[in-house]
Amino acid sequence: MNTMKAARFYSPNQPLKLEHVPIPNVGPNDVLVEVKACGVCGSDVHILKGETFPGFSPIILGHEGCGTIKTLGESVSGWKAGDRVVIDCVTTCGNCFHCLGGRDSICLNRKLTGIHLDGALAQYVRVQPRNLIALPETVSFEQGCLATDAVATPFHALKARAKLQACESIAIFGVGGLGIHAVKLARLMGASPIVAVDISTQALERASVAGADAVIDARKEDPPEGIRKRVGPLGVHVALECVGRAQTVRSAVESVGPGGRVVIVGLGAEMLQLKGITEFVRSEIALMGSSAFEIREIQEILSLMASKRLDLSSSVTRTISLDQVNEALEELAKRPGSVTRIVVNRF
Repeated sequence: MNTMKAARFYSPNQPLKLEHVPIPNVGPNDVLVEVKACGVCGSDVHILKGETFPGFSPIILGHEGCGTIKTLGESVSGWKAGDRVVIDCVTTCGNCFHCLGGRDSICLNRKLTGIHLDGALAQYVRVQPRNLIALPETVSFEQGCLATDAVATPFHALKARAKLQACESIAIFGVGGLGIHAVKLARLMGASPIVAVDISTQALERASVAGADAVIDARKEDPPEGIRKRVGPLGVHVALECVGRAQTVRSAVESVGPGGRVVIVGLGAEMLQLKGITEFVRSEIALMGSSAFEIREIQEILSLMASKRLDLSSSVTRTISLDQVNEALEELAKRPGSVTRIVVNRF
């Protein structure tokens, strides 16, 4: 067999095309992974809507992949055919200022699998060996693929950017695919209290089960006011924004007290409008973005999963075949709070 089935993006506002394309050639420094599971993400929806743009088209989407090694290039060592692996979608140069400083998530020359390189919504995907992490035998492919973007992105935001400490309070705006894992991780890190904010009743119910101490329906209650009612007049120490809307960023800023940290993970095209400069300065509020993750953070997450400290069994809303990927993307676009993660595991 010289071809494989793949879901390819051609242009915005058009469904992905399911096509048979050539299996990627494996060079001396490449690894070919047979994909066993790939998460369907809101970032894929942003591409379909034309809100973010891939490096080229047609392109195979899918940046939350894992599987088994099929073929190794002749110069690749340390791996063997059949090894279970998770794919770090962030390919870095290793030589720029940020890479040398240990911040490869903002590599000046980075490329993302499924966005700038053909991705894992296919039977096979070609990757660099340095982008592979061993998947523990006790962790399923369906949950292992979530250790990448779905969990690693909020993990990076909370640990590396917000530097969340035990007993600090946190408000999480948007508890969909990323935010629900932020709730679980914040609980694991010892944060208290944890407040979840959303407009989806289903999402808020899941957040309560995941460990949120309080939930706020933003359709019925002003979030900053509601947060202070539940936490205290100063607000929270940390606010994490997972929506990508100007209003939710503003609400996040207004929810923290003096010295608070606001971290934006959500993607969106709107312009920010914040509080007055003087008030912002005198409160010493830190506002920062958080992009992607480091490969060592994926390793930490897999270790937490293998030791049963982090349970993602409820994060897989359902599994589907590759043929159903457009229906899954449509559901994410129309009802983002209805699911945590839909995972393709039949190719």
